[in-house]
Amino acid sequence: MEQQATSVQLARDCAAIQIPVGNAVTLKSGTPVDIVQHLGGSYTVFAMGGLFRVNGKDADALGLKPEDSPAPTPPAPGKLDEKSVWDVLRSCYDPEIPVNIVDLGLVYDLGIEAIPSGGHKVFVKMTLTAPGCGMGTVIARDAQQKILTLPGVEDASVEVVWDPPWHQSMISAEGRKILGLN
Repeated sequence: MEQQATSVQLARDCAAIQIPVGNAVTLKSGTPVDIVQHLGGSYTVFAMGGLFRVNGKDADALGLKPEDSPAPTPPAPGKLDEKSVWDVLRSCYDPEIPVNIVDLGLVYDLGIEAIPSGGHKVFVKMTLTAPGCGMGTVIARDAQQKILTLPGVEDASVEVVWDPPWHQSMISAEGRKILGLN
């Protein structure tokens, strides 16, 4: 499934993350950019010969309507549904690949622990497609922030691990279909 790039000029200075090194940068107003991907609440743009990740809250800089951040949900007592954690992880994307981190096979382990307050702590171990990718902390932070929006979740830990090393064989059937690997 290929997305068409949309060309725009930035309407204002905009915070971005340089892909794949993960450096925080500011793209200047008037910079021409091509929006090449919009998944998981962020945009991947091509500008100045490279790729950058722009947060959905900065969509106005791209001439688009900013996305609303979900309001924090108060913790709900009782059991947290593991399926809801997997579902929210499916809304997290590597900004270079149009497949979520679950279907890419990047999530190795997920655990939920009840805590004394009645809420839960979620533990996730994930990897990246390449050890040198500087986007690991960005993707892990995105996953952590999305997990924290779930009712009943009071704490979340997302750890990037390298064992076992990731390989294409870990991509799900759905991910393979999206990438045209079938």
